[in-house]
Amino acid sequence: MDHHHEDHHDDDGHSHGVSADADRRWLGLALGLIVAFMAVEVVVGLLAGSLALLSDAAHMLTDAGAIVLALVAMRLAARPPRGGYTFGLKRAEILSAQANGLTMLLLAAWLGVEAVQRLVHPPAVSGGLVLVTALAGIVVNLAAAWAMSRANRASLNVEGAFQHVLNDLFAFIAAAAAGVVMVTTGFTRADPIATLVVVALMIKAGLELVRASGRIFLEAAPPGIEPSALGTRLAGLPDVVEVHDLHVWEITSGEPALSAHVLVAEDGDCHAVRQAIERLLRQEYRITHSTLQVDHADTGPAVPSGDEAGPDPHCTGPHGALYRPATT
Repeated sequence: MDHHHEDHHDDDGHSHGVSADADRRWLGLALGLIVAFMAVEVVVGLLAGSLALLSDAAHMLTDAGAIVLALVAMRLAARPPRGGYTFGLKRAEILSAQANGLTMLLLAAWLGVEAVQRLVHPPAVSGGLVLVTALAGIVVNLAAAWAMSRANRASLNVEGAFQHVLNDLFAFIAAAAAGVVMVTTGFTRADPIATLVVVALMIKAGLELVRASGRIFLEAAPPGIEPSALGTRLAGLPDVVEVHDLHVWEITSGEPALSAHVLVAEDGDCHAVRQAIERLLRQEYRITHSTLQVDHADTGPAVPSGDEAGPDPHCTGPHGALYRPATT
């Protein structure tokens, strides 16, 4: 008995319909706030001669780019599958998240070099302008971060854009602290020191985004799911003789998928085993997209194997580990 089954349920409607439109509205509001304040900050940063403010403005530009990229990716991901793209363009959101992480790392490198140069040769900086602008920036970024937190941050794409804005908020807090130091003590090196603090935060957030998006591109198991433990659990179900070709991955963030070849005892019910596996995957692992090939363990005609005849091994080249029930 050879049985192929596709089980797919969409339990999370957050990325569809009204909620998707709401996500776009919240992201659009954050984008408007950021672009408007960025224009003001560039002018003030040039007048004050502050690298901290100019770095904030540059970071806000990447914030705006990240949000635009997120909005475009959301629209691409919503398109139905067509042609050779059988999953649609859902991974456009992961491309967006990876691009956001990479831009944070590149910007951090540039700002780090500039900050070190200013530590060696500190220029004149207007601490008062830096302080006032940074305080206003904190308010604007708090509003933008709040708006983006209302969107679906379970999406790595939205989370990537949110991390940009959150790091910019930290940058404004650091710039405000530098402004206070410069106004009270005249220590202008506080400006590049504040920039270096933000650079460290940007590197941390950028690496996390690149690592998370890279795991999805490399078809790694979703966080929290250990394939070996899952395979052992499936092999322990009643009437299951063997599980192999077990693959579990994410189509996009929050959409895990699984495929496996399951061999059932000769007197077992293939349909009942399949249903038990799907129920286990859905209830305990939140995997609702599974493709299972279920066969009786002794199915298959005799085929030649060297000088002897043997049973059809089902898979000529199985991938990954093989799981069987534990012997008592």
